[in-house]
Amino acid sequence: MIKVSLPLFACLAGGCASPVVARPLPPGATKSERPSAFSDYRTQAPGQRHLIRPGDLPPPQLETSTDNGPRLVARPRDARPQAPPGFEVGLYADGLLNPRLIRTAPNGDLFLAESRDGSLKVLRGRGADGRAAIVRTFARGLRKPFGIAFYPPTGEPRWLYVGNTDAVVRFAYTSGDLQAKGKPEPVVELPGGGLLRGGGHWTRDVAFSRDGKKMFVSVGSHSNVDDPDETPAENHRACVLEFTPDGKNLRVYASGIRNAVGIAVHPRTGALWVSVNERDRLGDNLVPEYITSVREGGFYGWPWYYIGGNQDPHHAGKHPELRDQTIVPDVLVQPHNASLQMVFYEAAAFPPGYRGDIFAAQHGSWNRTVRTGYEVIRVPMHGQDRATGEYEDFLTGFVTASGDVWGRPVGVAVAGDGALLVSDDGSNSIWRVSAIAR
Repeated sequence: MIKVSLPLFACLAGGCASPVVARPLPPGATKSERPSAFSDYRTQAPGQRHLIRPGDLPPPQLETSTDNGPRLVARPRDARPQAPPGFEVGLYADGLLNPRLIRTAPNGDLFLAESRDGSLKVLRGRGADGRAAIVRTFARGLRKPFGIAFYPPTGEPRWLYVGNTDAVVRFAYTSGDLQAKGKPEPVVELPGGGLLRGGGHWTRDVAFSRDGKKMFVSVGSHSNVDDPDETPAENHRACVLEFTPDGKNLRVYASGIRNAVGIAVHPRTGALWVSVNERDRLGDNLVPEYITSVREGGFYGWPWYYIGGNQDPHHAGKHPELRDQTIVPDVLVQPHNASLQMVFYEAAAFPPGYRGDIFAAQHGSWNRTVRTGYEVIRVPMHGQDRATGEYEDFLTGFVTASGDVWGRPVGVAVAGDGALLVSDDGSNSIWRVSAIAR
């Protein structure tokens, strides 16, 4: 087993990418003439589009933060998540235990991490009622499991990798297995732990490069904005780490990424993408979450800067040499949305315009005056391999008119039949979104 123990500033080894230029306002427009780029649950609706530009960001309000965690209620009778016209939503599974990340196996089985319970489940097929026909426990006794990946990434898998909070482990696996053949094999230890609001990020996602030579592992920060120069607990955190599949040859793939909860490799280009939770305590509308392709060796700002060269006031005057090296992400998402798992839609069941788009679960705010998030968003790629910066509400309705919350999306996966599956740890369910046959 390889244990991560190198200094944090290895995160910056190999240099950082050049800055991304912020998108300008339309000709003749001023910031004050544009409707607010920021929103909340009251304006969410399937198909509603959003665009947050770097120039829309307000000044930071140092130490301003609202503790407004969701009041979870039972799902109201007949309540269902709302999808755009042309789609229908059904209940695929319920009665689960803290369902978190979900991934589709090559044979179409759905693997689910029940993180709090320390277990993995497998769900297979659909019965006459539309729900999973088979639900089995694949493994127990894991330590806050989250990330799930199959290896090799193409062809018949031989291993199932799991991101525990403090290690990556793997199970011998053959397509169709409903139960682990034995105990997990340790692969690599990771900086672990934390369940604190504003930090202590515990989720670890795992993905492989298309050629199977690289294993990417996301590790979130241990704090909100503690200075890594002064905080040993931040060593090798707020990074995406890279290993070989045996857990060796550690290097930092990209740094300054506060908490890349979800990671995914673009199925055509092979680029790594991340879905990121940014920092808190700078106001309701700072700092935007983001979804972005990741530059190898790139630096994304945490904790000293955010969204390009905006310096965090907690660290005024520190590391001026990094200002012009901080990369602006591709898609800025409403601050405090808590953007979690993401997936590329490559199936043919949805209308053609959805092919190649990103879906990402938004777990919802706990620290904003008016709630935001609690939805699944779509990032249109318009048939290209890069995003334009906009995103849209796709699956909404998890918040009642009075502001109570009954559902919190966590995971997204594409089923073998092309439906979109969404795990929800508010109602302990998995929802199935399908296109209505024409």
